[in-house]
Amino acid sequence: MTHPAYNFKKLILAGGTMFAMLAVPMAVNTVTGMNLSVISTAQAAEDGGAKKGSASKGGADKGAANKGGQGKGSDKIFRAPVSTEEDSDRPVWAGVKGGKSGGGGKPAGAGSKKGDLFGDMVILLRDANGAPILVDGLVQVIAYVYDATGALVPLKDASGNLVVIPYVDGELASTIDGVAVYSAEVDLGRLSVSRSPSKVLDHALSEALSKLTSGTVTLDSTGRLVVDGVTIDSPLENLALYDAYMTTGTLPGVTLPTGFNPASLLAASGDKYGDITVDTVVYLNSILGINSGTTYYDFSSVDYDRYTTWKDSTATVLVLKDGVYVPTVVNLYDAVFSSTNWTDPTAVGGADDFATAADDYLSVIEFVHDNAVR
Repeated sequence: MTHPAYNFKKLILAGGTMFAMLAVPMAVNTVTGMNLSVISTAQAAEDGGAKKGSASKGGADKGAANKGGQGKGSDKIFRAPVSTEEDSDRPVWAGVKGGKSGGGGKPAGAGSKKGDLFGDMVILLRDANGAPILVDGLVQVIAYVYDATGALVPLKDASGNLVVIPYVDGELASTIDGVAVYSAEVDLGRLSVSRSPSKVLDHALSEALSKLTSGTVTLDSTGRLVVDGVTIDSPLENLALYDAYMTTGTLPGVTLPTGFNPASLLAASGDKYGDITVDTVVYLNSILGINSGTTYYDFSSVDYDRYTTWKDSTATVLVLKDGVYVPTVVNLYDAVFSSTNWTDPTAVGGADDFATAADDYLSVIEFVHDNAVR
């Protein structure tokens, strides 16, 4: 069954074509000689910082549910290339390690077959579909600095615009106006299993499909697939299902329930306490082969609305009442998201919609897991 809300054709990219940025409200400055400022860790969370600086997502304490998942960074970006002269079996476009200045070169395209080795990833500017933005054939790397607390945060100019690390003779500069700048690394965490040989995911897919075709498929409160009351909660099996669905638009022999969203498969594949951004999605898709060297998955038809998705969703969790944890039915839109909708920063393109949906599903999974009735 193909989910009607998704367009499964791939977007063919013209080399060197310039796209509108995902971060419509946020200009990017590549000019040096300006007054630079370091933003706070909390603000960095709103601007796609290397690490989320906002309040932790729900469920750190039973029934307390710290509210989180209230939107992703305004700049959805990816990574920089390494020098083509580096002796490595990783692709020439794999990025330099976060926290080290300099490095870089012309990209040779993204994408790989499962099982290939990949280098580190750093955050780049991306277009509305998630593809890297190129200027003169070079990816645009966001400049990061260490703030007073030791956190790596985006660098902004005096007008509040994000700053891009300039290139000097084809290499990334190590300083801007005397300020040491760094690339910020993207960490896949548990999703790194996507680098494994294809037989690993093939076996996991076979296991998952044998379950899904054996009974009635529904959804649990977190949006994960359920067969006859048993949730498919294996991260590896969910990743295999994600790969299959994003590649073909179907799961063979499976009638998917109303309300199914493939972003939930990605969420169920990742670290419960991690984050899913456009960076995560696009890089993972490249590793899995959903993207190739010349095409990227077309997210243009994806449109996510948090309120519509979660307003009527409930879960039974433990809530502290008078010193005792009591099983209680809670509304997930209120408990996890503080009844706060997500505002899409882009008018076109849905890469940020898909990534935000996946991160919201992850927030709900985390909340229900941490506050589950046991």
